[in-house]
Amino acid sequence: MIQRLRSSREALLAAVVVAVAVVFGLMAPEFFSLAHMFGIARSAVVIGLMALGLLVVLITGGIDISVSATAVASMYISTVVLLELDYQGPFVVAAVLACLLGALFGMVNAVLVSKLKLPSLIVTLGTLTLFRGGLLAFVGTERVRVLPAQMSEFSQSQLVTVTSAGRQASLHVAVLILVVLAVALAWALRSTGWGRNLYAIGDNEEAATRLGVPASRVRFSAFVLAGTLAGLAGILSGSLNRAADPFTLVGLEMEVLAAVVLGGAAVTGGRGSVLGTMLGVLLITMVGASLVLVGIPSAWRQAFVGLFLLLGVGIPAIRARRTERARGVVVSA
Repeated sequence: MIQRLRSSREALLAAVVVAVAVVFGLMAPEFFSLAHMFGIARSAVVIGLMALGLLVVLITGGIDISVSATAVASMYISTVVLLELDYQGPFVVAAVLACLLGALFGMVNAVLVSKLKLPSLIVTLGTLTLFRGGLLAFVGTERVRVLPAQMSEFSQSQLVTVTSAGRQASLHVAVLILVVLAVALAWALRSTGWGRNLYAIGDNEEAATRLGVPASRVRFSAFVLAGTLAGLAGILSGSLNRAADPFTLVGLEMEVLAAVVLGGAAVTGGRGSVLGTMLGVLLITMVGASLVLVGIPSAWRQAFVGLFLLLGVGIPAIRARRTERARGVVVSA
């Protein structure tokens, strides 16, 4: 069992999640209440959707740190447009509009990275500021508290409601959306040519190109998908919080990156899984949502995120060095 934990990143992370949950449960027994568990699941939706998009980009060897700006811009613009049109239709139209806007923002990154061959880190760092700054400069800075009717109704849509310890605990339907999309993406990565091409160009783009993999188009699709999922995350965030705030989600890209890296995705590309990413999201969300519950100031949340990010990057690097030394490979300092 120990050997299996050491060899499987997902198994090791799952063990860490269980251990942290046990510690929190001992410190605060209400941690294991259904209300708190459902609250953690609800909090994981927005980070989880953005993490799935970032995972796809990381597998190709790129990075997208503009996902939070894409999410908030898609959410706010969609809300403002629907209010201006006095929209009264189903929520799915609002979600589709946000996804289309997110795809458009992702396409900006895709063109700059896959067509102009610019470094993805620099590009998405620039678009992070561009999207958020453009939103504030040209669309608005006011917090919209009165949402379109269907967005407000969606915020109250529950998948299941149970009574536990005299309290009602509800699991939001948005959690089901995250699960369905995670399963679909896991299948696509494992069972489609598109998924295999993602791993191929992330592992060795030159070799993949020689084998006929259209690296530019595959990378383009990865950034567009990341933008689309970020757009969906944004509109769900606005609906769940019952407000469209252009200043929300600031800094969330670091939590998303930490979750994906913790889940085993390599920043150099060619590695990563949906299961590992979801476990990383669960750990990040669980810690963030439970700090106050166990008596730790919420200000420590960012410190934990930074620690998780360092561990996610550092541990695989150390293990790789040890493996190379064991094989007699000379490793530079």
